[in-house]
Amino acid sequence: MIACVAIIKLKLYQSSRVRISQISTSNPKQATEGVQDQGLSSKDLRVIQSVVLICCIFIVSQLPFLVYSTGRLINPEFDVYKKLQNLFYIFTTISQTFSYLNALVDIFVYYNYNSKYRSIFLSMTKLKTENTSEVL
Repeated sequence: MIACVAIIKLKLYQSSRVRISQISTSNPKQATEGVQDQGLSSKDLRVIQSVVLICCIFIVSQLPFLVYSTGRLINPEFDVYKKLQNLFYIFTTISQTFSYLNALVDIFVYYNYNSKYRSIFLSMTKLKTENTSEVL
């Protein structure tokens, strides 16, 4: 994931440089508008922020799974129908809960960072509320 974020930043930086060079030949004043850190536009920076945030959320949500998977490799009694089954069930439940939370939080991250997702989400929820009010 870290490599993917680095590649995305590099590619966005390269495309920004091309875009800036094309704009600067036609209108030098417009070339510097909206450009921030290392030649990246504010839209490019938001893309990087959203990808990094989603990657971090995913990594944190998968930590309990990695812990109990490693525990199963280290201690064979940490499994179903073994000596440490109660502890195994606790870690399994925590892992599932974190996975569900990951899915829930992703909805809000996409809503905040992606205007197309936001418009579709709002149109879907608006449609649902209009349909339910007609039934009542």
